[in-house]
Amino acid sequence: MLTITRESATRRPGTRGRPPRAAVRRRTHPLWFMAPAFAILLVFFFLPTLFNFIYAFTDWSGFKSGIRPVGLDNFTDLAGNGTLFRALRVTVVYAVLVALFQNLFGFGLAVLLERDTRLNRLARVFFLIPVLMSALAAGYVFQALLKPAGGVNQLLGALLGTTVDYAWLGDTTWTIVVVALIHSWKWMGLSMLIYLAGLKTIPEDVTEAARIDGATRWRTFWEIRFPLLAPAITFNVATALLGSMNGFDIAQATTGGGPARTTEILNIFIYRTFGQGLFAQATTMSLVLFLLVALMAFPVIRFLRKREEVL
Repeated sequence: MLTITRESATRRPGTRGRPPRAAVRRRTHPLWFMAPAFAILLVFFFLPTLFNFIYAFTDWSGFKSGIRPVGLDNFTDLAGNGTLFRALRVTVVYAVLVALFQNLFGFGLAVLLERDTRLNRLARVFFLIPVLMSALAAGYVFQALLKPAGGVNQLLGALLGTTVDYAWLGDTTWTIVVVALIHSWKWMGLSMLIYLAGLKTIPEDVTEAARIDGATRWRTFWEIRFPLLAPAITFNVATALLGSMNGFDIAQATTGGGPARTTEILNIFIYRTFGQGLFAQATTMSLVLFLLVALMAFPVIRFLRKREEVL
């Protein structure tokens, strides 16, 4: 005799032996799909960061087989060495210059290319190309252009009708400004894109109301549209500061830290120290860089966020 139960009667054809959908949903969760990404972050980011804090208090080097704790000796040795503070000073100056130039260039381009014309769209793509380029490649290209016999001096000589052999990357005073300009040129397209997005999201009725009230175009821009760009300014300043303080490739490709270590930012100093086998000292410097980023960038971001709330 064939007995039909309620479960077998309601089961669809072709689903014999399969678990109900509710059971499948209970056994799976969307977070499981993020597990590979979390595993990669754990192995290649969180664990190295944790060991960075540990090895900074040891005597780890390429000249010893063992590792033993030394407390704060690495910090006191670096504090007594003037090269660390010089690298910190150069890093801060470099970060401020990059943040200033990158935002000025990006903001100017965004204002100039705001209208949606065919020429402006083409120009936007043109200025975004450096963002997609390799930073090392851009640095080596500018190194070749800025040599005394490079393309920049040849162009200036042709325009001025005289021989120009200025060493753009050999001046101990202005080289850091030149390197900061190259870094800003590399990333100004990203700042331009963020400022363009901010300008496009400003409601038209706000500017129309200002024009009806008799405000000029200049006054409408600076007193109404510019304050509404506060979130874009916060993002661009924060990314420029964080990116320049963690910069390495452009400065290394153009000057290698010279001349006379005037462009030796902290990451280049760490790279050289690690290459000498002084692993604990290099790790200590990277920890100092982490503290510098935290002490410099986060208060600036907090100040800009408060400015957004006021505006």
